Amino acid sequence: MTDVAVIGAGPAGLMAAEVQAQGGARVTVYDAMPSAGRKFLMAGRGGLNLTHSEPLSEFMARYREAAPKLQAAIEAFSPEALRAWSEALGEPTFVGTSGRVFPKTFKASPLLRAWLRRLDASGVRFAFRHRWTGWNDEGRLVFRAPDGVAVVTANATVLALGGASWPRLGSDGSWADILAAKGVAISKLRPANSGFTVAWSDVFRDRFEGQPLKGVALTIGAHTVRGEAMITRSGIEGGAIYALSAELREAVLSLGQATLLIALRPDLDAAALTTRLSGTRGKQSLANFLRKAAQLSPVGIGLMQEAAIVSGRQLAAFSPAELAHLINAIPVQLTGVAPIDRAISTAGGITFDELDGSFMLRKLPGVFAAGEMLDWEAPTGGYLLQASFATGAAAGRGVLAWLARS
Repeated sequence: MTDVAVIGAGPAGLMAAEVQAQGGARVTVYDAMPSAGRKFLMAGRGGLNLTHSEPLSEFMARYREAAPKLQAAIEAFSPEALRAWSEALGEPTFVGTSGRVFPKTFKASPLLRAWLRRLDASGVRFAFRHRWTGWNDEGRLVFRAPDGVAVVTANATVLALGGASWPRLGSDGSWADILAAKGVAISKLRPANSGFTVAWSDVFRDRFEGQPLKGVALTIGAHTVRGEAMITRSGIEGGAIYALSAELREAVLSLGQATLLIALRPDLDAAALTTRLSGTRGKQSLANFLRKAAQLSPVGIGLMQEAAIVSGRQLAAFSPAELAHLINAIPVQLTGVAPIDRAISTAGGITFDELDGSFMLRKLPGVFAAGEMLDWEAPTGGYLLQASFATGAAAGRGVLAWLARS
């Protein structure tokens, strides 16, 4: 018997466990993996981006239509509170030039180790290699465990099982069918912060796979983002792509494809570029001329060549004005969305109408949900972890209130 079963040892589950243990509850955290925080460690492999320093009104806008549902939780466990929490664990933070917030060690593993030590000291127990399979007829939790089937009685349960990206780290989305069978409405799980497929020519693919596009502006419809992208063998990905992934994904899924416009020199208007490109080329190759006159990278020039091929014209036949226009409006046809198991995060999940104000499932009293299981998405930049921590804390507080009432 345990007061609270937390299922999922990622940021949302561990934060729920911490809040509950601090409130005096006996907590056991269950996870299908052999250890805690597998995806958290993966997220910090290139530098752990915990949150962002921008004003809260701008911060909340990153959550799009889910912002009103997340507002109270994030205000209660704000970016400043998350930074203070990290510092209390011996991991002070700093604000990078982009406004993103990182631990000074820049790593996830020291923070996770310190956190697990504190959870252990507060009495939180862990049961790893326990894969949750639902409830039995008596309403008890059922797990597939190393020694067979484990059946657990808990006064309250927090579900923090993640989305469906990175399934090898434990987030496989299998919980969706379990909850749907209980009548819980689930918005279809879709890739978020994902790459997109493009039918590159063999020449372009072989030459530019893995090459970055720096300082570009990407546009779809009325949405424009500046940043970086990366050419992959099958398409395109990277920070600026992830920031537009919701719009790009919905366009691809509804229309079968989407046209992404890439501006290579967004700080130069067409007139300035036309002037630069109106000089005599002499004996220079077109690529050298574009590189020198417009300061274009080889991969940028390659993108222009791709667009010219699609249009049925030779790039060398373009006038200076046409080249200037193309430089800041290269059309790239996205033909598909990268698979969800390769996405950074997941859109969709438990709809917020299924939750009360304490993150308890209305149809399953005593069962709470937090983190990426819920129907929200956000770009990279600290927003994913912030909402996972904050909803975990909110669910933890909800459990304590539920236990007090029960």
